[in-house]
Amino acid sequence: MSGERYPVLWIGQVAVVTLPVEIDVTNADAIREELLAVLNQNAALLVADMSKTNFCDSSGVSTLVHVFRRAASGSAMRLVVSTPAVQRVLSITGVDRLVDVYPSVAASLGDPNGHVDQARPDGATAKADTDGGA
Repeated sequence: MSGERYPVLWIGQVAVVTLPVEIDVTNADAIREELLAVLNQNAALLVADMSKTNFCDSSGVSTLVHVFRRAASGSAMRLVVSTPAVQRVLSITGVDRLVDVYPSVAASLGDPNGHVDQARPDGATAKADTDGGA
Protein backbone atom coordinates (compact mmCIF):
# COMPACT_ATOMS: atom_id res chain seq x y z
CA MET A 1 0.00 0.00 0.00
CA SER A 2 1.22 3.51 -0.77
CA GLY A 3 0.52 4.77 2.76
CA GLU A 4 -2.33 6.85 1.39
CA ARG A 5 -5.10 7.36 3.95
CA TYR A 6 -8.71 8.30 3.47
CA PRO A 7 -10.64 10.05 6.25
CA VAL A 8 -12.84 7.73 8.31
CA LEU A 9 -15.70 9.01 10.47
CA TRP A 10 -17.07 6.47 12.94
CA ILE A 11 -20.65 6.81 14.19
CA GLY A 12 -21.12 3.84 16.48
CA GLN A 13 -20.44 0.83 14.26
CA VAL A 14 -20.99 2.85 11.08
CA ALA A 15 -17.88 3.93 9.19
CA VAL A 16 -18.02 6.72 6.62
CA VAL A 17 -14.91 6.70 4.43
CA THR A 18 -14.29 9.74 2.22
CA LEU A 19 -12.85 8.66 -1.11
CA PRO A 20 -10.70 10.80 -3.43
CA VAL A 21 -11.66 12.93 -6.43
CA GLU A 22 -10.33 10.30 -8.83
CA ILE A 23 -10.38 6.53 -8.43
CA ASP A 24 -8.28 4.72 -10.99
CA VAL A 25 -5.55 2.14 -11.44
CA THR A 26 -3.08 4.32 -9.50
CA ASN A 27 -5.03 4.23 -6.23
CA ALA A 28 -7.67 1.47 -6.49
CA ASP A 29 -5.56 -1.08 -4.59
CA ALA A 30 -4.92 1.35 -1.73
CA ILE A 31 -8.63 2.19 -1.57
CA ARG A 32 -9.57 -1.50 -1.50
CA GLU A 33 -7.10 -2.15 1.32
CA GLU A 34 -8.39 0.85 3.28
CA LEU A 35 -12.04 -0.16 2.91
CA LEU A 36 -11.29 -3.78 3.85
CA ALA A 37 -9.32 -2.58 6.89
CA VAL A 38 -12.37 -0.59 8.00
CA LEU A 39 -14.57 -3.68 7.60
CA ASN A 40 -12.04 -5.63 9.68
CA GLN A 41 -12.63 -3.14 12.51
CA ASN A 42 -16.15 -4.60 12.84
CA ALA A 43 -18.05 -1.93 10.95
CA ALA A 44 -21.70 -2.98 10.73
CA LEU A 45 -22.18 -0.50 7.89
CA LEU A 46 -19.56 0.89 5.54
CA VAL A 47 -20.49 4.08 3.70
CA ALA A 48 -18.09 4.88 0.85
CA ASP A 49 -18.47 8.64 0.41
CA MET A 50 -17.78 9.30 -3.27
CA SER A 51 -19.60 12.65 -3.24
CA LYS A 52 -16.42 14.44 -4.34
CA THR A 53 -15.36 11.70 -6.77
CA ASN A 54 -15.68 12.81 -10.40
CA PHE A 55 -13.80 9.94 -12.08
CA CYS A 56 -13.93 6.20 -11.48
CA ASP A 57 -12.42 3.74 -13.97
CA SER A 58 -12.84 -0.03 -14.22
CA SER A 59 -10.27 -0.69 -11.49
CA GLY A 60 -12.30 1.52 -9.16
CA VAL A 61 -15.50 -0.32 -10.08
CA SER A 62 -13.73 -3.63 -9.44
CA THR A 63 -12.61 -2.36 -6.03
CA LEU A 64 -16.15 -1.39 -5.06
CA VAL A 65 -17.53 -4.79 -6.10
CA HIS A 66 -14.74 -6.64 -4.25
CA VAL A 67 -15.38 -4.69 -1.04
CA PHE A 68 -19.15 -5.12 -1.39
CA ARG A 69 -18.74 -8.89 -1.67
CA ARG A 70 -16.55 -8.93 1.43
CA ALA A 71 -19.04 -6.72 3.30
CA ALA A 72 -21.91 -9.04 2.39
CA SER A 73 -20.39 -11.68 4.69
CA GLY A 74 -21.33 -9.77 7.83
CA SER A 75 -21.65 -6.06 7.15
CA ALA A 76 -23.53 -3.76 4.83
CA MET A 77 -22.16 -1.27 2.32
CA ARG A 78 -23.62 1.86 0.79
CA LEU A 79 -22.25 4.37 -1.70
CA VAL A 80 -22.70 8.14 -1.71
CA VAL A 81 -22.45 9.48 -5.26
CA SER A 82 -23.35 12.97 -6.41
CA THR A 83 -21.51 13.48 -9.69
CA PRO A 84 -23.25 12.49 -12.95
CA ALA A 85 -20.09 10.95 -14.44
CA VAL A 86 -19.69 8.48 -11.55
CA GLN A 87 -23.44 7.80 -11.42
CA ARG A 88 -23.28 6.90 -15.11
CA VAL A 89 -20.33 4.51 -14.65
CA LEU A 90 -22.12 2.76 -11.79
CA SER A 91 -25.30 2.53 -13.85
CA ILE A 92 -23.60 1.20 -16.99
CA THR A 93 -21.69 -1.43 -15.00
CA GLY A 94 -24.71 -2.43 -12.90
CA VAL A 95 -23.01 -1.59 -9.61
CA ASP A 96 -25.95 0.66 -8.72
CA ARG A 97 -28.15 -2.47 -8.75
CA LEU A 98 -25.70 -4.34 -6.51
CA VAL A 99 -24.90 -1.64 -3.94
CA ASP A 100 -27.39 0.92 -2.62
CA VAL A 101 -26.46 4.41 -3.86
CA TYR A 102 -27.46 7.61 -2.06
CA PRO A 103 -27.10 11.30 -3.00
CA SER A 104 -25.61 12.33 0.39
CA VAL A 105 -24.07 10.88 3.52
CA ALA A 106 -27.11 12.01 5.53
CA ALA A 107 -29.42 10.12 3.18
CA SER A 108 -27.26 7.01 3.43
CA LEU A 109 -27.46 7.07 7.23
CA GLY A 110 -31.01 8.19 7.76
CA ASP A 111 -34.59 7.99 6.75
CA PRO A 112 -35.94 8.65 3.24
CA ASN A 113 -35.84 12.40 3.95
CA GLY A 114 -32.11 12.26 4.62
CA HIS A 115 -32.32 12.79 8.38
CA VAL A 116 -29.61 11.02 10.34
CA ASP A 117 -30.93 8.61 12.96
CA GLN A 118 -29.64 10.03 16.24
CA ALA A 119 -30.91 7.08 18.30
CA ARG A 120 -27.94 4.75 18.38
CA PRO A 121 -28.38 1.58 20.43
CA ASP A 122 -24.92 1.97 21.96
CA GLY A 123 -25.24 5.72 22.54
CA ALA A 124 -22.11 6.27 20.49
CA THR A 125 -21.15 9.62 19.09
CA ALA A 126 -19.26 10.41 15.94
CA LYS A 127 -15.49 10.47 16.08
CA ALA A 128 -12.99 11.00 13.33
CA ASP A 129 -10.19 8.48 12.95
CA THR A 130 -7.24 10.82 12.58
CA ASP A 131 -4.49 8.54 13.86
CA GLY A 132 -5.15 5.46 11.72
CA GLY A 133 -6.99 3.65 14.50
CA ALA A 134 -3.96 3.61 16.78
